[in-house]
Amino acid sequence: MHLSQLTGFSGNISLLLITSNQGQVAALVPTLIILLLVATVVALLSRRFRIPYVTGLVLAGLAIAEFLPNRIGLDSSLILNLFLPILLFEAAINTDISRLRSLIKPIVLLAGPGVVIASGITAIILKFGLELAWIPALLLGVILAITDTVSVIAVFKEVPVPARLSTIVEGESLFNDGIALVLFSLILKVYETGSVTVGESIQELIVVIVGGSLVGAALGYLSTELFVRSDDPLSSILLTVAVALGAFQLSQLIAVSGVVAVVVAGLILGNLGLSRGVSASSRITLLSFWDYAGFGVNTFIFLLIGLEIDLPVLWRTLPAVLLGVLAYQVGRSLCVYPLLAVVGWFDRAVPLRWQHVLFLGNIKGSLSMALALSLPASLPGRGELIVLVFGAVLLSLVVQGLGLPWVVRQLQLSQISDAGQQVEELQAQLIAAKAAQDELDGLLKTGVLPRSIFEEMRSGYQVRVVSAEKTLRDLFNRRIDTVNVGNGAAETFGDRIKLDAIRRRLLLVEKGALNDALRKRVLSEVIVRSRLRQIDEQLLKLEDD
Repeated sequence: MHLSQLTGFSGNISLLLITSNQGQVAALVPTLIILLLVATVVALLSRRFRIPYVTGLVLAGLAIAEFLPNRIGLDSSLILNLFLPILLFEAAINTDISRLRSLIKPIVLLAGPGVVIASGITAIILKFGLELAWIPALLLGVILAITDTVSVIAVFKEVPVPARLSTIVEGESLFNDGIALVLFSLILKVYETGSVTVGESIQELIVVIVGGSLVGAALGYLSTELFVRSDDPLSSILLTVAVALGAFQLSQLIAVSGVVAVVVAGLILGNLGLSRGVSASSRITLLSFWDYAGFGVNTFIFLLIGLEIDLPVLWRTLPAVLLGVLAYQVGRSLCVYPLLAVVGWFDRAVPLRWQHVLFLGNIKGSLSMALALSLPASLPGRGELIVLVFGAVLLSLVVQGLGLPWVVRQLQLSQISDAGQQVEELQAQLIAAKAAQDELDGLLKTGVLPRSIFEEMRSGYQVRVVSAEKTLRDLFNRRIDTVNVGNGAAETFGDRIKLDAIRRRLLLVEKGALNDALRKRVLSEVIVRSRLRQIDEQLLKLEDD
């Protein structure tokens, strides 16, 4: 089969998401409202039927494409310059460097040599299978080597997996995109200039990555100082948005890796800025904003992916699309299993069952589609290449997205014993209570809280600490007893409004400590979310009172 024999890609894909024409913007408002409502329904249904949210969004986009009053399309420039930095920064600021450092060897192997190997094998299969020239084949290989970790992590939230496995996936994704974008740029440079030597390519690869790291480190450390000095939630949000977008744009301007710069800046801010004297309320506000930003961006991206897919064209090009899926799966398998087998020679081995998840979790997403849309117009067969990528992304999101949770369950990666769950619940109680006690100590030292009220409120938390420690000790001694944990301290005197404000501050400290424990994978998401809901109920009760 020759790729040129495939049906040409329809030219009705809109390349503008936002337009400067006021009338057109107003016309898009009803469509945006419909998309928001659809996303809300998808969120509810995906939770009810336990399917990945992003897969549900793509399917919903396919279903409503013909009913929208105005068609909205993906814009590759918008994805690369706005959406990608937001997603990368959100992932980086929530990543604990100590976890990343402990698993750096498998992460580096998968994100570095792994991307090169997967891209090369995929390109070779597509070149001879579809009779492509080398440049289009190599570009396709890189585009299909990118893994959309948002989709995989969404599965992990539905079906919990060991913390080390989740860290490997998150860590690989942070650097996978950067390496792939650099390779993509190098191949385009070969296409435009006619030739680039291997030595020049390696030198440029090193310069681009090191340069991006330096830009990210400089902006990260500089913004950390400003971040700590202000300690104002709204100013901090503006600062981090400026850093995320600015790091990417500055790196692009001086021809280094914007992806690496954003990741490094996010890691520094998340691990240094948030831990250096920043109040709990500021941390929670900032992290909540980035959670919402990442969630919103992903919602629109995956809905737009569904809207972009032309099913009749996809059906006519299905043989080439299936070959593309087979090619990138072969490339991924020859990347994951050999490289992670090598890790066992000089580091802690990665279990074979985890390797299966890393292989099957090779889900494609928005960045692959953005790179496909950014292919130069002069590239032979550009339309057919875009169709192939779009089809591969759709099949990946639907088939792998729906199948991965079942595979994880079959591999029995998510089983937590009753004793283990009880231990985590008690640990969550200890972490939250001790963090609140530390905050109370600070309030006493600064004179905000009278000693009499301090002792009463602290004793309430101490009851929880002692109770949890006793139960944990009994569990570790295999004498498991059921205990009811105490909660809170009684109010005896003082200004009610002032005490409520202090209680609210303490509850925010508890939330901050639990979120840090979740980010560092000390506790599982199920336990933390349950405790966070209880704290939120207490906060709401304070508001009502």
